[in-house]
Amino acid sequence: MTAPGSPVKRSKGQGRVSARAGAFLPLLIVVVGFLALACNGGDPLVDDDGVNGVAPPDDDEIPDVTVPPGATLNDVPRRTDVSQSLTGAGATFPNVLYSTWVDEYSRLNSGIRVNYQSIGSGGGIRAVVDRTVDFGGTDGPMTEDQKEDASARVWHIPTAMGAVVPAYNLEEAPDELRFSQDTIAGIFLGHIDRWDDPAIAADNPGADLPDQDIAVCHRSDGAGTTFIWVDFLAEISDEWAEDIGVATSVSWPRGNFVGGNGNEGVAQCIQQIDGALGYVEIAYAETNNLPVAQLENAAGNFVEPTLGAVTEAAGGMIEAGEFPDDMEARVANAPGEGSWPASGFTWLLVYEELAILDGMSLTRAQELIRFMLWALDEDGGQQYTEPLDYAPIHPDVRDLAHEAITGITYHGQPVWETMLEQ
Repeated sequence: MTAPGSPVKRSKGQGRVSARAGAFLPLLIVVVGFLALACNGGDPLVDDDGVNGVAPPDDDEIPDVTVPPGATLNDVPRRTDVSQSLTGAGATFPNVLYSTWVDEYSRLNSGIRVNYQSIGSGGGIRAVVDRTVDFGGTDGPMTEDQKEDASARVWHIPTAMGAVVPAYNLEEAPDELRFSQDTIAGIFLGHIDRWDDPAIAADNPGADLPDQDIAVCHRSDGAGTTFIWVDFLAEISDEWAEDIGVATSVSWPRGNFVGGNGNEGVAQCIQQIDGALGYVEIAYAETNNLPVAQLENAAGNFVEPTLGAVTEAAGGMIEAGEFPDDMEARVANAPGEGSWPASGFTWLLVYEELAILDGMSLTRAQELIRFMLWALDEDGGQQYTEPLDYAPIHPDVRDLAHEAITGITYHGQPVWETMLEQ
């Protein structure tokens, strides 16, 4: 089995009892346990009275629900008087956005405390698989091995789109540095290691480029930002696709490569090294005042990472009806005259059956659903995307996310149905 997060090589495009009273107790326990397991088809996770080995709640914990005709998720109140904590961890890519969401949601619902730890997509996926959080965050879809390790369905709920950009620190750089696809691939493959390389010069005619080493800053942790960036590189370079592959963590070429933890770490790496070039989510480039280079897209045009360019990267897939029902869409090097080639989605990872999580209650499950619904609302979380350099979720994608949320259950009961005013 491939280790979670490993690269996917692909082609391009518990006292004691008296001896007299309890001598046979251990044997009895073993026999009874064996018989119970045998009667259960050999699967310790299956319980005739529970879900995945989780004992059912008291009869009055889940109310009898009658769903009004025509009721939808829009009928679920976005405000609550409940006091509850939710924990999440994962991607740094959306952390600027999620931090704002946490603040704004606490103003709407003062009793709800959402704690999101920005530890990288790889860490978020591990936390979900280990079931130590209520939700995870990732910018790269879980691999088949990771899904198998989770041993239960995990939904990828898209929350926003963003751009991964090549940011740099070069004192003598031209005003508008740009890279063709061959050049940017060559730099990250380690083939181009000087700023005055002919390939860079050809992309920037007339520019006075310094005779200086290129220090390549990259993520040292498992990261969805890395996934988006290397997915782009694999689309434009057969060598990258065949020799390095696509994952949240990859083996970088030898040479002048420097690792940084999180988008914050890579941004700091770029800032501290004259002659550095690295990839970060665009909000981190903006926050740290880092210049960003233009990239050549699939149409052969040099483009800037605007919100419109990010939206265009997904628009064609949606319009063609090719957006996957599981919402695990990859839009690297997407078609479109003005599309940004290193675009991607960021997702919340949520188990379809929430009762499998330790400490989960119906109330906690309800507040997780309420938070996600608010995050997807145009007048909720989505209104903060564009001001923070993220692209909002397309209405069609939100419809798919809503459909998935209607299927999220607590002991088999769709959670949203228990949240309707009866």
